[in-house]
Amino acid sequence: MLEKVTLDRRLLKELDFVSIITVILIVLFSCVNIYSATRLKFGYFFLKHQLMWLAAGLILIYIILLFDYVIIENYAGIIYWFGVFLLVLNDTIFKSTVNGAASWLQIGGVQLMQPSEFAKLGMIIMLAKQLDVMEGKINDVKNFLKLAVYAIIPMLLIIKQPDMGMTMVCFFIVLGMFFVAGLNLKVIVGGLVSLVGLVAIVWNSPLMEEYWKTRLTSFITSQSDDLGSGFQVGQSLIGIGSGGIWGKGFLKGTQVAGGYIPEQHTDFIFSALGEEWGLVGALVLLLLYGILIYKFINIARNSKDRFGSMICVGIVSSLLFSIYQNIGMTIKIAPITGIALQFMSYGGSSMLTSFMGLALVLNVGMRRKKINF
Repeated sequence: MLEKVTLDRRLLKELDFVSIITVILIVLFSCVNIYSATRLKFGYFFLKHQLMWLAAGLILIYIILLFDYVIIENYAGIIYWFGVFLLVLNDTIFKSTVNGAASWLQIGGVQLMQPSEFAKLGMIIMLAKQLDVMEGKINDVKNFLKLAVYAIIPMLLIIKQPDMGMTMVCFFIVLGMFFVAGLNLKVIVGGLVSLVGLVAIVWNSPLMEEYWKTRLTSFITSQSDDLGSGFQVGQSLIGIGSGGIWGKGFLKGTQVAGGYIPEQHTDFIFSALGEEWGLVGALVLLLLYGILIYKFINIARNSKDRFGSMICVGIVSSLLFSIYQNIGMTIKIAPITGIALQFMSYGGSSMLTSFMGLALVLNVGMRRKKINF
C-alpha cells in the first residue's frame, strides 16, 4: 500500500529539481510583491493565501508524479470533456461576471474557480493524445479537421464569456503545438488570416461591449484617456518607470502603496515588481522564466513519445504567451486582457493549473527512460 503513495528512488533521480526550485523562487518572489501591493488594505490576507496555493501546488505535483503520464493519455477524453462541461456550466447556470467577463464559476454566491484554466489544460492533453494517435500526420485533411474541432469547442465557449485573454492563450497554444507537429506553413498562414476574420466577426457582434473594445485598442493609441481607459496602464508606466534600474526598495513604492493601479496583485503584479525592484528585479524574474522554459524545451526534446513531447510544447506555448501578454500590457506593448502572469499573479485557479502543467512536464521528463522495476 505504501508503494502506491511513494515515488521510486530511481524515478526521483530523473526528476528535474531545478525546475521545481525555479518555480518556488518565482512564487516566493510573487508573495513578496503581493504583500507589498495589498498590505495596507488587507494585511497578510493575500500573502497567506498565496503561500497556501504554493503548498497546495507542491502537493499536487507529488500526486500527479505518482502516476505515469501514459496513464493520463488513457483518460484524455474524460479530462477534456469535463473541462468543456465546466465551461458550459459557467456560461449558463453558475456564471459570475468579473471585470466584464463571466469567466468565474459561482455557486451559492461563492466564486469557486475559472473553468477556462482547467479547460485549457484539458485541451492540451487532448490535442497531444490525438497527435500521438495520428502518429503526427497533422497534414492529413481528416486529421487536421479533427484536431481543429477539438481546439475550437473550448475556445468558442471561452469567447462567449467573453474572455479574450484566455482565448488568445488557447489560440497560441494550438498554434505552437501545430507548428511543432509539422503543420504546413500555408495552413498556418491561412489559419492566421481566418483568425483575423473571426476577430472581425466577434468585434462587431453583441459579445463585444464597447468598453472591451476600448481596453483592447488603448495600447495602440498615441493619446490615451488618462482618467478613463488608459488610467490603469498609465499608472503602471509611471510605477515601472519610476523604479529605474534598482527600484525604490521593498515597501517603498509610492504607486504600490497608494493603490493607484487596479488589480496590482493579480493582472498588474509586474508593475509592483518594476517599481520596487526596478530593471534588475524584472531581469531576475525573466531569467527565472528563461531557465524554466529552457528546461521544459529540453524535456520535450528528450521525451520518449510524441504524447509527452506535445504536452510539453503546449505548456511552453501557454507560458511563453502569458509572459509576453501580461508583461506587455503593463508597459503598453500589448492589449489589456486580464491574463495572469503564471506563478506570479495572485489567484487559485491560475496557480493550481500552472502547477498541474508543471507536474505534467516533470512527469514526462522523469519517465523519459525505461526503468525496470
